[in-house]
Amino acid sequence: MADNGLDEFSSDQIDKVFQFQDLTGIEDLSICRDVLQRHSWNLEVAVQEQLNLYEGRPSMFAQDTRYRPPAVVEDTSSRIYFNPPGSAGSGGGFLSSIFSMCYNLMTSILQLVFAIFRSNVRPVSSDPVEDVVNFIRFYEEKYGRGHPVFYQGSYSQALSDAKQELRFLLVYLHKDEIPNVDQWCRNTLANTDVIRYVNTHTLFWACNTQSSEGYKVAEALKAGTYPFLALIVLKDNKMTIVGRMEGIPSPTELMSRLQTIIENNEISLIQARQDRAERSAAQSLRQQQDEAYEESLRADQAKDRRREEERKAREEEAARERAEINALEMEVQRIRLEKELTIEKVPEEPEPSHPNACHLQIKLGERTIKRRFLMSDTLEDVYHWIFSQPDSPANFEITTSYPKRILYPTVEILSLCKAGLTHREVLHINDLDD
Repeated sequence: MADNGLDEFSSDQIDKVFQFQDLTGIEDLSICRDVLQRHSWNLEVAVQEQLNLYEGRPSMFAQDTRYRPPAVVEDTSSRIYFNPPGSAGSGGGFLSSIFSMCYNLMTSILQLVFAIFRSNVRPVSSDPVEDVVNFIRFYEEKYGRGHPVFYQGSYSQALSDAKQELRFLLVYLHKDEIPNVDQWCRNTLANTDVIRYVNTHTLFWACNTQSSEGYKVAEALKAGTYPFLALIVLKDNKMTIVGRMEGIPSPTELMSRLQTIIENNEISLIQARQDRAERSAAQSLRQQQDEAYEESLRADQAKDRRREEERKAREEEAARERAEINALEMEVQRIRLEKELTIEKVPEEPEPSHPNACHLQIKLGERTIKRRFLMSDTLEDVYHWIFSQPDSPANFEITTSYPKRILYPTVEILSLCKAGLTHREVLHINDLDD
């Protein structure tokens, strides 16, 4: 983040920078930061302003007239002065040098005088874009449409776009009262070679110094002689003035000077494009790595969820089995206790020689058990005795051998005799739980 100059801003401002980048598609975060700063961190205004620029429409939002254009770095202090065509300076030699020296001296004096009093004559406007649009309209009405394509936006917006698009920005400041300015506009700026070259290699921004926007730009660029041209380009990550041209050059002179400056500084844009491509590739690689990491993380989380679900299912199954075993053990304990209590309900076994004895052979599973009861004992007594046996089922019924019938211990059948049993009987036990 420090590479983008965002480490000194609050988290809310950094969030706005990334939101602005998503909404506008601008890759360079420093451009997003600069645009938001120019709009006092108002995200809605900054986005709408950028969308207006994309659509070629003037700004909807007025700027404060006290606002000064962003500063640019001065790469060279040299100024290139062109002598007006047909002037004494065009004859060359000693007279040309004298003329140039006097011209520059007078310009410096006028600049000093103007600097003292200009605070009282500052033009006032509510919208810098309106100043630019008005100048374009004025220029085309007076000189026609034969000119390089004018950038329809404020100077700040032109700087921002030149930085974002990695292009040279050619700034032209127009002044009506300058001698031969009409000739400059009709001949040099209308020259087809100049138009083709400027449109191909630069963004061309122009304004009249009599407007507020033009005045502020002239003040920021320290313009002296008019017409004034400044060539600005991104250099060392700063918008830098790499050439100044003042006066009225011929098309040939202007083309030669522009070509020289652009060729000398093209390496800065090439390096910036390479750096941006490398950052974009690195960002794309980081994004792919992040996506791969997120995908791997989601897969690991899914595995963890499945393992957790399987663990819970095993625990629930084990708990269910333990509950069933516990319930079964409790039922066995209950039946064992009930058998122990039931045996106390069984009447005493009579002697074999007792005349009223009923000899029973009972088929219980794989074994046969024998027991004597009195004919006056009840079927319930027989049930109690069979149930008290350790290997007897918990739920069973008693049937006779032949003819087969089920013996039900009911209240009506009070004794074995009334149940139709004889002194000797073979009975069978059927497990009702099977």
